[in-house]
Parts: sequence; C-alpha cells; structure tokens
Amino acid sequence: MEFKKKYLMGILLGVIAVALDFILFFDLQKFQPKARWFAPLIAISIIIAASQFLYDFFKENKRQKELELAFLEFVRAVVGTVKSGIPIPKAIIQVAKEDFGALAPHVKKLANQIEWGFPTREALLVFSRDAKNKVIKRSVAIVIEAEKSGGNIGDVLESVTSSVLEIKKMKEERRTTTHSQIVQGYIVFFVFIGIMLILQLKLLPQITSITSIIPPDIGAIGALAPKTGALTMNLNRIFTVLILVQGFFAGLMVGKFSEGTLKYGLRHSIIMMVVGYIIITTVRGI
Repeated sequence: MEFKKKYLMGILLGVIAVALDFILFFDLQKFQPKARWFAPLIAISIIIAASQFLYDFFKENKRQKELELAFLEFVRAVVGTVKSGIPIPKAIIQVAKEDFGALAPHVKKLANQIEWGFPTREALLVFSRDAKNKVIKRSVAIVIEAEKSGGNIGDVLESVTSSVLEIKKMKEERRTTTHSQIVQGYIVFFVFIGIMLILQLKLLPQITSITSIIPPDIGAIGALAPKTGALTMNLNRIFTVLILVQGFFAGLMVGKFSEGTLKYGLRHSIIMMVVGYIIITTVRGI
C-alpha cells in the first residue's frame, strides 16, 4: 500500500489526542501519570493515528476476496459463451456487458482493448496487471501458456475455473472448521490477561509485603528482598510486554488457522494487542 495524503489527517488527530492526554493526565513536575486513563488513552491515540491506514488495509483485503469471486463468475460466463460456438474475443466482449462487481472496470477495459484490436494475449496481461490479484495473475498466465502451446482455450478456462473454485471451497471449509479454534484463541488470550492481572494485583503484592518486613540480616530471603517500588515498576513493564507479545503472535496464529496466511492475522493481532493493553493499564491503574 502507498502512503496517501488522507493518512496525515489521522496522524494529526492522533498527535492532538496524545497532547491532550499529556496535558490532562500527566504531571510534568513529578514526571509521572496522575490518572489511570493516561496509558489507555495513549493506545487509543495510536489507533486514531493509524485508523486511515488500517481501514485501507482491511478494505484492500476485502476487495481482493471480492475480485477472486467475481473472476470466477467472469470465467464461468466466458466458458459458457465459448461452448455455444462464439470465439473467445467476442465472448469476452459479450460477457463484459454483465456486472461483475469489483472486477467490472477491469473486464470492461479488457473488452474495450479487444474491440479496438489489441491482441487477446496482451489484453489479458494488462487485465491481470490492473487487477493486482495473485489468483487472477496465476490463472491468466496459465491461459496464455496454454494458448502459446496450441491448447484449447475453452477447456483451459474451464479447468482454471474448477481449480480456483476448488481452492475457494477448501478455504471456506477450513474457515468453518477453524471457527471454534478462533474463539478458543480469543478465550485463551483473555484468560491469560486475567492470570497476569491476578498475579500482579493479588499474589505479587503479598509476596513483596512479606519480603519487605523480613530484616536483611535474617536469611537469604531478607538479604535478597528488593525494594517494593522498583519491583512494581519492573513488573508493570514485564507484564505489559508479555501481553503485547502474546496478543501479537496469538493473532497471527488465528489468522493463519482461519485464512491460511499470516497477513490476515494482523487484524486479530491489532485487536488483541489494543484490547489487552487497554484492559491491563485500566485495571492496574498508573
């Protein structure tokens, strides 16, 4: 994805939100937060700054799926027209009159180029480049190679349709069968957050209170007992980093299970990391 000017608006709003957060909830004299909302608002400000980019990223992923479905319908229509005895160039021109959703502009451009006298091979290459979709590029490459070797284009298109459709069915079946695993992944992550909060807010304060009352000259525990304030600060950072790391990789794995690629897991990673950070910083406080 390319950087767009509209992203600057989101970044500006995020910077303003961070500035307001520091003005309202940060003590500059003591150089520390003065309210439990300071850290959660930092996370929300970052999301605001990246909102436009994230929106375009997920919108592009959705568009890619729509292109693949529309490409299947397009190839099916072309194959059906070719079987009736019409040559492929004329079949594409005739089929282009139908509505193929996100793929419609590319199909119309393909039909116009063929109608203007462009070779079908070159028009298909332009079509695959403009669509910017891996499935379409791979399918068009197969059709072009078959056309070079003298194969029946209609049969090749039908085979391509069958293979792409089979892949789509496999992805849908995997998404359906892994739905329970996705839910379990979120449940495990929130259980992990609960355990971290219990350790940090209930168990560890009791341990530090016990070690703090043991004189340094009584046993190894008293000699090694750290200061409570330093321990609390270290644990806050450690637990926060643990939750962020857990959320990032758990989200990637959820996306891998459901979609087959780590790229689609980025959405789950962002959700888990942001929600986890907001929960732990809000419940824990400053």
